[in-house]
Amino acid sequence: MFSNQKILVIGGAGFVGSNLCHRLLGKNPDQIVVVDNLLSSEAFNLPVSNKIKFVYGSITSDVILNSVGKDFDYVFHLATYHGNQSSITNPLADHENNTFTTLKICEHFKEVTALKKIVYSSAGCTVAQKTFDEANATTEDDTVSLYLDSPYQISKIIGEFYGNFYYAKYNLPFVKARFQNVYGPREVLGAGLWRGNPANTIWRNVIPSFIWRSLNNEELPLEKGGIATRDFIYVDDIVEGLIVCALKGLPGEVYNLASGEETSIRDLASTINDITGNLSRPLEIEARTWDRSGKRFGNTAKAKKELGFACKISLKEGLEITANWTKENFDKIKTCMLKHSYFVNNVEKYRNVSIKQ
Repeated sequence: MFSNQKILVIGGAGFVGSNLCHRLLGKNPDQIVVVDNLLSSEAFNLPVSNKIKFVYGSITSDVILNSVGKDFDYVFHLATYHGNQSSITNPLADHENNTFTTLKICEHFKEVTALKKIVYSSAGCTVAQKTFDEANATTEDDTVSLYLDSPYQISKIIGEFYGNFYYAKYNLPFVKARFQNVYGPREVLGAGLWRGNPANTIWRNVIPSFIWRSLNNEELPLEKGGIATRDFIYVDDIVEGLIVCALKGLPGEVYNLASGEETSIRDLASTINDITGNLSRPLEIEARTWDRSGKRFGNTAKAKKELGFACKISLKEGLEITANWTKENFDKIKTCMLKHSYFVNNVEKYRNVSIKQ
């Protein structure tokens, strides 16, 4: 598979990227080059190995692009401006770290004939139906709305558009992997730099936030009674999906990496509280005004048929593993969260501070 291959992982210190690097390292590559600006990640997530070369900075930098070169067998593009809420708070930072990264990567590799595959991490929320009523499983060829909920969603679909263009124009072997809601070990609350809002920087995704609060016997916040639904996929499964996209995915194609199971946020909260023994009742809170795709999950048929991909880890099993990992890394996570405390206490002063890497 990846034996003696040279691999570039952009965003490789992040949650998914670091798990991917750990897995790839076990497949005897010649070298894994990681480029990451540590905006929403921590370098301690990376494996320690002489086969890992870490380059600090943004892939949009010409200096960094020229330094890493073009002689790669595979490229995994996982760089992003993490999350819908972050992009709403700072659309320009989202453009810099999400849209622009994809364009620079495509330009850099557009005439490299030896490149086997670029795998791009897209997002299922981009094409998900905008509904709080009964949802249908999102397929790869569903219609994309012209009225998306966030700059993050816009950036992700623009990345797909650029991939399609460079595939058609230059035969760039660009494969799109649409993520659902990924969770699991190495997703560190508070990882990276302060980005102007606790929800953007500290709490982020629902599962690590719920597990942390539940382990601390706190109430889990439920918007609209927790009726929203998501398709949760364990990180080991998403890593396997990325690998099969690289090995079997057809250039120009898009694949859902999903469990295919729809889980309500209320049921998620109940399961997490059962695992941790938290007896606190859920806390009803106001819904996010921007989020119209309240219920969504992915269709798995194409990925299963063309890639042979299917999730192996059930939600309950994955949550148990993640809760145990969180307990084992409690102090490390707490330290990451606490480093933002000064900014939280001075939030108005730092609300409009721009972040450049």
